[in-house]
Amino acid sequence: SRTTLLNFLFKFLVIGSAGTGKSCLLHQFIENKFKQDSNHTIGVEFGSRVINVGGKTVKLQIWDTAGQERFRSVTRSYYRGAAGALLVYDITSRETYNALSNWLTDARTLASPNIVIILCGNKKDLDADREVTFLEASRFAQENELMFLETSALTGENVEEGFLKCARIILNKIDSGELDPERMGSGIQYGDASLRQLRQPRGTTTQNKQQCNC
Repeated sequence: SRTTLLNFLFKFLVIGSAGTGKSCLLHQFIENKFKQDSNHTIGVEFGSRVINVGGKTVKLQIWDTAGQERFRSVTRSYYRGAAGALLVYDITSRETYNALSNWLTDARTLASPNIVIILCGNKKDLDADREVTFLEASRFAQENELMFLETSALTGENVEEGFLKCARIILNKIDSGELDPERMGSGIQYGDASLRQLRQPRGTTTQNKQQCNC
């Protein structure tokens, strides 16, 4: 229903080299279908979807960034304050895989060192043309503390799972106190102002009561 209470809003990025299928992944996630006539993104495109994760209602606000070098200065300005990101390469293109380190550095430097990133090896449906093995990419993910999935924007395989996995980790980090939605640039907002009062970080209740009494 339209009155559904939103618990959180998360800012997400979709990053990676041109031609890896970033816009198609976003389209598949939001529209549940493959984007047939996809051209290279110019600058940045936006999409959003409300999901349910761990009993919470979360709105993902997703910025799909251009992979072409000439748009790099524009897209970088959108990185600030992102809570999560899908880092995408094309399993049939070693060139896009080799560029991952640069994209990763950008995300952790410009967005936040705490940004939750999932590595997506897209175009899983083109397995016959594969240039990057699952094992090699999963090693890269492990070394760089990333989650990892192979996805297909064409068939929809693992697309939703990629976004949900990322959101789930962010929620866990909020619960554990590792991420603070109140901090500027966290990429997280409370969906409803009343939720801010309801949620007390662990161990701070008594302290706050004392402050209120004085």
